[in-house]
Amino acid sequence: MTAVSDIAETAAGAGAAPRLPRLPTRWLILAVICLAQLAVLLDNTILNVAIPSLTRDLGATNADIQWVINAYSLVQAGLLLASGSAADRYGRRKLLLAGLALFGLGSLAAALSQSTAQLTAARGGMGVGGALLLTTTLAVVMQVFDAEERPRAIGIWSAVSALGFAAGPPIGGIMLAHFWWGSIFLLNIPVVVIGLIAVRILVPESKNPGGGPPDLLGALLSAAGMTALVYAIIQMPESGWSSAEVLLPAAAGAAILAAFALWEQHTRHPMLDLHFFRDRRFVGAVSGVVLITFGSAGVLFLLTQQLQFVRGYTPLETGLRMAPFALTIVALNFSGVAFRMGARLGRPASIAAGMALLAGGFTVVACLTDSGYGSLLLGLLLMGTGCALANPAIVEAVMSAIPEDKAGAGAGIDGTMTEVGTSLGVAVLGAVMNSRFTTLLPATATGAASLPAAQSATHTPADRAAVLDAFTSAIQTSQLAGATAVLAGGCITALLLRRAERG
Repeated sequence: MTAVSDIAETAAGAGAAPRLPRLPTRWLILAVICLAQLAVLLDNTILNVAIPSLTRDLGATNADIQWVINAYSLVQAGLLLASGSAADRYGRRKLLLAGLALFGLGSLAAALSQSTAQLTAARGGMGVGGALLLTTTLAVVMQVFDAEERPRAIGIWSAVSALGFAAGPPIGGIMLAHFWWGSIFLLNIPVVVIGLIAVRILVPESKNPGGGPPDLLGALLSAAGMTALVYAIIQMPESGWSSAEVLLPAAAGAAILAAFALWEQHTRHPMLDLHFFRDRRFVGAVSGVVLITFGSAGVLFLLTQQLQFVRGYTPLETGLRMAPFALTIVALNFSGVAFRMGARLGRPASIAAGMALLAGGFTVVACLTDSGYGSLLLGLLLMGTGCALANPAIVEAVMSAIPEDKAGAGAGIDGTMTEVGTSLGVAVLGAVMNSRFTTLLPATATGAASLPAAQSATHTPADRAAVLDAFTSAIQTSQLAGATAVLAGGCITALLLRRAERG
């Protein structure tokens, strides 16, 4: 029996439609699932500041570090679609509890790892739990809030997502200043314990009673295809666009996903209803998800390098100086300001205005590099305001285009497109930066693949200054490319949604 049927009552008066009273604990439920969401997203970035410690304590090579970091996102990306479908079929509360348990066990194993192989396996286990949590948290929001309150609830959920992404480096830096590297994973244990108790007590069960039998082949094909595709994207900056390490997994991923699409069209109980993609509103919203995460992840990735290599900040100082971006999103959504602005503007205009502000912030950060922290702060505030306005509207557009009994599948699609956009942003904008950087290098540093390598190859102050100028110019070019992608994405998404609304 679903949560909706558990609490449904009939309104007074003859012929009145069934009325769904609001759960008195709905905001407490939101707080619990946001706490779980925060832990999952922190682990996407918190490990970055621990790379020197892992290299020293575990003897990790560059390849080891890459696998430790990517195991989490690869497993997560591969399982998001299947996790969302499973939540709809078997129960969102049940899979939320399973996700918390798996994430907690993986975190404990990661903290106690004695080798990079053990840590990589533990991170993969955390990715399984993370995929379940990312889909079930959003699906639960869709179930416990009605249409009137849902936009504000989604805004808070989106704000916590941004906070988790941005808060990883400073939290990791603080922990590493006082404890060993495994402590960053032990942070998850109390969150998991609190979450398990609270979800068990507060969250009602809900599922799609007409979901049918599980689509095991569809789940296998989607997981294999998405994992191969995201792996190819991650390998692009290191191996090159035309390398076998990129082309082979990309081709395999595309072929497997094509087989997945054919299977889903012919099976009686598909894991993913491909008819969603005939809805102009859904296609527009999904395009917005990919493009906003493409620009945001890529530009923030470049900004962290700019602050550390060009301005000389430590990882902790970098994280703290970037904090206004996430804090602006949190303040505008938790205060309800973004919700009220979005209600006045409407969904298409909110997305267009938000992504225009985000692109403007990227441009300020890229162009005003010599104006001290004030220009950076202005750019971060514009970026945060844009995300606070656009992100909830995009997520709501995705979820509102899908029947409520398939909320898990909708959350899986949203999460998958977020992973694809994030990976593409880092890979593509990183490749643009590397290409521009190598083109502008002075002759003495020709062939260097990174800023430290180029600086070590130079011997005069003039050459070192030329290398730094080349790096600064390369980052600026890539950031402006990200701003262009976000602005174009806002226009495309708003146009498609406006046409869908008129239709």
